[in-house]
Amino acid sequence: MLTIFAFIITIGVIVTIHEYGHFQVARWCGVRVLRFSIGFGKPLWRKTLGKDKTEFVLAAIPLGGYVKMLDEYELKAEREAAVANESVSNLAQTHYSEKELARAFNRQSVYRRIAIVLAGPMANLLLAILIYWFLIMQGVTGMRPIVGEVSQGSVAAQANLTSGEVIQTIDGEHVNTWTEASWALLNASLDNKIVEIKTVNNKNELHFHQLNLQGMGEDAETHILQKIGVAVFRPNVAPVIEKIISGGAAEKAGLKAGDEVVGINEVLTGTWNEVVAIIKANPDITLTFKVKRQEGVVELIATPRPVKENNLQIGKIGAVVKIDQSKLDEVIFKQHYPVFESLGLAFSKTWTTSIFSLKMMWYMVTGQTSWKGISGPVTIAAYAGESAGLGFEAFLSFIALVSISIGILNLLPIPVLDGGHLMYYMAEIIKGSAVTEQTMLWGQKIGFGLLGLLMTLAIFNDINRIVAG
Repeated sequence: MLTIFAFIITIGVIVTIHEYGHFQVARWCGVRVLRFSIGFGKPLWRKTLGKDKTEFVLAAIPLGGYVKMLDEYELKAEREAAVANESVSNLAQTHYSEKELARAFNRQSVYRRIAIVLAGPMANLLLAILIYWFLIMQGVTGMRPIVGEVSQGSVAAQANLTSGEVIQTIDGEHVNTWTEASWALLNASLDNKIVEIKTVNNKNELHFHQLNLQGMGEDAETHILQKIGVAVFRPNVAPVIEKIISGGAAEKAGLKAGDEVVGINEVLTGTWNEVVAIIKANPDITLTFKVKRQEGVVELIATPRPVKENNLQIGKIGAVVKIDQSKLDEVIFKQHYPVFESLGLAFSKTWTTSIFSLKMMWYMVTGQTSWKGISGPVTIAAYAGESAGLGFEAFLSFIALVSISIGILNLLPIPVLDGGHLMYYMAEIIKGSAVTEQTMLWGQKIGFGLLGLLMTLAIFNDINRIVAG
């Protein structure tokens, strides 16, 4: 239920903001708006408001929306359909006075039409900026970019990265958190770059590493740190359980808060990292836990639940470790920014995410990265539910990310999308006259075909993810 609710809220907010952008700028330009619809298909609710008698509709299929404006091309098609169906009432509805037709979308200057079409994607990007601005002003929590375990034979091992080093810069750009470091590495991997990483060790010695990221951008689903063979550093803490997640394998096994896990399957465990490593490596395999309690040592049987994480299947039991605050402070910090600096950072984050989205789309077209990265409604719903489960801030951040994606997608020069209309208007400015109806008709067919292929691929990827667990 949380997943369904979060998905509806995500799509509802993003679509409403997008269509409101078109709606508001159309009104500013004097264009009459006939209908503002959230969703497609059968109307569940409708109401007529305003001097223009705009019909506001909430429809059954919550996968998009549209703003219908007075347009002579559409009126012509409606009249032809009414005549063909011998519908007098429909024919009467398509009659407008010359004064009213002056407010038709097609009679506006090309620059006004560009503004109206551009307003939807821009509203999505503005929404992302406002969300990021709000979140940054609350304070940014991050993990220090301390290198954890380095996999043998990996790209990171070849670059001589070692556990405990703190990453300071990547290709000269300063990084404060693992999020910033991962983002920089991901962008560099798409460009097939060899990056220079500056680190400092616990002796305060500087080191420079050459990390070869060529070919790392092909798999869009695997996390960049996993590709290069680096784990995030986690402090060694005692394997004492602080909380048991309801419904998890730990609760079913009888594990309790305060238990200290001293062994699993006859293997002694002195730190929580060792406990996690064994559990993750044994999804769906029965394990014997040796647990120390006040009354003594007891043995309990638990079977880790298999979970897909970073394209790998791992085990989880639903137990949270007890961590001393001083240990947390070693790796996690919260940074606050002034109001205007927060706004600048929000603009920067939205801009870099937009450029990254465009870059990913281009690399998919050119075959430099996998098409598996395209997600459909099922994957979006799953991530919406997961982010909502992590809290309000995580859910807001997810909405901002999807809003950017929708805004950028709509700017692509594909007929039927906003970018396709912009392409027509650019051609109109260059040639001095509007493109012909026949050209637009063929463009619509091509556009719907391309969108159909894209949606088919997205749904196929969704199904493949479900089948693969």
